[in-house]
Parts: sequence; C-alpha cells; structure tokens
Amino acid sequence: MDLEVADNPDKARFEILADGELAGFVQYHLRGDEIAFTHTQTDDRFHGQGIAGHLVQASLDAARERHLKVLPYCPFVKSWIAGHREYADLVPAGRREQFGL
Repeated sequence: MDLEVADNPDKARFEILADGELAGFVQYHLRGDEIAFTHTQTDDRFHGQGIAGHLVQASLDAARERHLKVLPYCPFVKSWIAGHREYADLVPAGRREQFGL
C-alpha cells in the first residue's frame, strides 16, 4: 500500500492517502510556534493497518521540521508519543506532566 501524508492547512489537518484515497487525518490548531493536535481519525476500512501511527509520525516529523512545540490533546497522539519517547522532546518540558509524558 502506498501511503502519502500531506498538510492541508485550509482544513487545519494532516491527511493520509492510501493508494490515493483519503484514509484518515489528524486535526490541529496552529498558534504561533505551537501546534495542538486535537483529533485523529481513520476510515474504518483502514483500521488495524498502522495507518494512524504512520500519520502521527509524519505529522510530528513535520512539526519538528517547522520547529513547532507540540501539544498532544488528542489521546491517540499522546499515547503514540508515550510509546515513542524520542518524540517527547517536541512537547515543551513544562507541559509534559500535563500530558502524562
């Protein structure tokens, strides 16, 4: 399966395409140098295939490239970061406890 992640700033979300078809998205709010991830959703047809994890990782990589501080309000994003501690540095040190990181 060919996966492609792209930012769609008009809809304030990163989208993942699987073989050219929209498979899911992660919504965000961008303010200054902070990006707050608020909701992750994948189409039922793509559950259990690692789509959401791929989407979150690509979105966090994009945030890192843009030097953005990450606020993982979305439970899936928060748990993904907790399982991939190399991404915890994206969450400001003073806010990590708030997110259980």
